[in-house]
Amino acid sequence: METVPRTLLRDRACAAIRDAIVAGDIAPGAVVRDADLAGRLGLSRAPVREAFARLVDEGLLESKPQSYTRVTPVVAADVRDAAAVVGAMHELATRVAVPRLSPADVEGMRAANERFATAVRAGDVDAALRADDALHDVLVRVAANRAAAATIARYTPLIRRLERRRFGEGGTCRSAGLHGRLIEACADGDAAEAVRVTAEIWHTLADLADPDDRAADRRDRAPG
Repeated sequence: METVPRTLLRDRACAAIRDAIVAGDIAPGAVVRDADLAGRLGLSRAPVREAFARLVDEGLLESKPQSYTRVTPVVAADVRDAAAVVGAMHELATRVAVPRLSPADVEGMRAANERFATAVRAGDVDAALRADDALHDVLVRVAANRAAAATIARYTPLIRRLERRRFGEGGTCRSAGLHGRLIEACADGDAAEAVRVTAEIWHTLADLADPDDRAADRRDRAPG
């Protein structure tokens, strides 16, 4: 049996911890310890420590040397910043992808949107976000811009945490109707309209924060 490369172990640890943070299974402010998580994941501490470093870089963890590593709070201002960057990358991907889309790609987007709408009606946040990812990932895949894809992958988890909270409060940040408009523009080969709808989708996310969020931001950023 071949030894699993250390980089793959790190990636496995990173994905598992990231998913737990985004899902809220590891709550904002919770202190995380490499030994504890290594035991839960069945890994040694080394790949978990490497995963911590990556997640600090992504903004999901914060670390004070020789003191603690903990989950960052959900800060609406950070979400708006991330949504602006991710939205710009999605607009770029859409502009490039639309002329390249096959009928099968468009049908894949339609199927994903049907799953999204069904999940929203059922209140199934996990299924809704998976379907949303599947829909937009068609455009990212077809665009084949590795820098854009990497940026989207890096910053989307910050957005997802607030989306999940909104969903849990009885709302949703996405619209099957907006997705439908995007899909029709793609089917028509209208890149300009597809980009406009993509911008609208991501501006909706950037506008998630309300006055209560801003007050919470001030509390979360306060010393101590």
